[in-house]
Amino acid sequence: MDPRPVPKNGGAEGFALGRQMTVEFYDCSPRNLADAALMEQVFLAAAKESGATVIDSRFHQFTPQGVSGVVVISESHFAVHAWPEHEYAAVDLFTCGGKVDFDKAIEVIASGLGSRQWIVSSLVNRGIVSNNGVERIVQAVENGECSAFQLSWKSRYEQTRARAMSCAYDICECAKLDFADPAAPERFVRLLADAAGFRCRGAFQLDGNDPEWRDFSQPLESGRISGSLRKEAKTVYLDLFTKGFFDPRRTAELAVELLGGAYYRMQPQVRY
Repeated sequence: MDPRPVPKNGGAEGFALGRQMTVEFYDCSPRNLADAALMEQVFLAAAKESGATVIDSRFHQFTPQGVSGVVVISESHFAVHAWPEHEYAAVDLFTCGGKVDFDKAIEVIASGLGSRQWIVSSLVNRGIVSNNGVERIVQAVENGECSAFQLSWKSRYEQTRARAMSCAYDICECAKLDFADPAAPERFVRLLADAAGFRCRGAFQLDGNDPEWRDFSQPLESGRISGSLRKEAKTVYLDLFTKGFFDPRRTAELAVELLGGAYYRMQPQVRY
């Protein structure tokens, strides 16, 4: 491998063992982000078209959704972790040679993911070599902590002293729900409430005369489950509000399992 020469501070020349770019891809196609085989094709194409030499690749499909993958190149690696529910993918491009075209790689990845916006969040040289060996870069995070952000909805709820939670879900391509059966929505909502530990209170309501759209609502002891069914797209739009905390991701996974959804999106909120 041929490290790329870079100028050192103070005018003396040195070189870096590698160059790393992290890229945030937003507003992506959730269907694409949920498809490990397609993601692998996209990143293999990005590596090849950017001038990298592909050695191997490995992509993993999570349940109910999400993809992590890496393309190993002779120059280092391209890696990704995707969140279809947020239409977001975090990408790491690492190379120890000067021939890989990062701009071309980003172009191919953005097109393949259907991303409408991407941002380069960092571009750094790794392993700066000087006359005294590899320089030690000052650490950016102390004691292994990043205190500016909470890394779970539970910790965010507790640290902000929130009083309630809500979440909007789109459960797409639901294979297990019979949209023509008027009793199916109530069965789904009651199964979801039971699995998630919510207690229903009062009658289930199913409204709407449009055969393509049906609205539903179920009061809970501490909140409400409501939403709409879209028959043509086989999609369930679900809104959940509760006093106190619930785990929005666990609830999404329960809904996907009950509905046989192909993928989902979600927008959680802590409520003050």
